[in-house]
Amino acid sequence: MKRQGLLVVAVAVLALGTGGCATKEEQGALAGAVIGGAIGSTAGRGHRDRPLATFLGIVAGAMIGSTIGRYMDEQDRMRTAMVLEKNRTGQASTWVNPDTGNRYTVAPTRTYETAEGPCREFTMDAIIGGRKQEIYGTACRQPDGSWKIVK
Repeated sequence: MKRQGLLVVAVAVLALGTGGCATKEEQGALAGAVIGGAIGSTAGRGHRDRPLATFLGIVAGAMIGSTIGRYMDEQDRMRTAMVLEKNRTGQASTWVNPDTGNRYTVAPTRTYETAEGPCREFTMDAIIGGRKQEIYGTACRQPDGSWKIVK
């Protein structure tokens, strides 16, 4: 439960498929809020406090997503996309960003096909500013070859 409660998808990780003028931090916060709300809602299913669980998931997700979005640079997003493109399921890749000192470990955990193309579930362990963040998400390959977070 801890993993689901704290793990939030950071869209900034794979913002390659996201357009618009939003900053990486804003993209991460938005994605984190959406996923956090979904996790909170699922965790609160069947309880009278479900709206509170959803709200807390949104807040926590937005905070974690914006933190990761703020610190991931283009190099980190490109390396994440390469892991999704090239690594076998279960094969992790780890790197340290030489400019920021942030450390990332990304591993695809499941691959499946949709009508639009391949999708991959993944985990990411990020150490940003000495604080560990655990992320779980799903990304699908877009027609242009980029990877985009899906819910």
